[in-house]
Amino acid sequence: MSYELYYWPTIQGRGEFVRLALEEAGAEYVDVARGPNGTRAMMRLMRDAEKPPFAPPFLRSGDLLIGQTSAILLYLGAQHGLAPKDPAGGLWTHQIQLTIADLVNEAHDTHHPVGVGLYYEDQKDEALRRAKEFRQSRIPKFLQWFEEILDRNPSGSDHLVGADLTYADLSLFQVVEGLTYAFPYATAAALRKTPLVAALHRAVAERPRIRAYLESERRIPFNQEGIFRQYSELDG
Repeated sequence: MSYELYYWPTIQGRGEFVRLALEEAGAEYVDVARGPNGTRAMMRLMRDAEKPPFAPPFLRSGDLLIGQTSAILLYLGAQHGLAPKDPAGGLWTHQIQLTIADLVNEAHDTHHPVGVGLYYEDQKDEALRRAKEFRQSRIPKFLQWFEEILDRNPSGSDHLVGADLTYADLSLFQVVEGLTYAFPYATAAALRKTPLVAALHRAVAERPRIRAYLESERRIPFNQEGIFRQYSELDG
């Protein structure tokens, strides 16, 4: 099965969570907007689809067009063994992913706390206040929650859910990557208190398919247009 992934061609953003799942699964896919006239094709599909997605990322799989990162991962997890097969395990994995989505939104809002249509410079004072609370309270709170999940996993594995890797593990890896880029000092301090999260991050990075992807040109570097942006003044 070959997939079509639609996402902005110059940033990791929310599309990167889907890319990591596709790469780990060894699935064939086309990152459509990165090809010739790809962004135009993406915008046309958003306009003309019978069930149009609100925004990228979205995934085409045969006749299915799936929007929202968490929904895409829910689908891919079932298709490629990246989630437990039992309903309870699948729902728990999805719940973790939705919590990761909350963290991603909060990270984005540190540099755009007033409005997404405004420049960072137009809301810098508000961003400084928002980022301070995010660094001091929210990063530690989220990472500690993931730490407790890892510690309580009844399988005794190093994963968030069950004995095997799930898309939630891949997504937590990406969140740690992004936080380390955007808030290197605050994230390093939080990771020292959450060693299981840090270990999971290292383990995912060494998985053969993920490592090959990270070292390839397909992995777009972090930049100042994505969700995770590096403003030194926001790291305290």
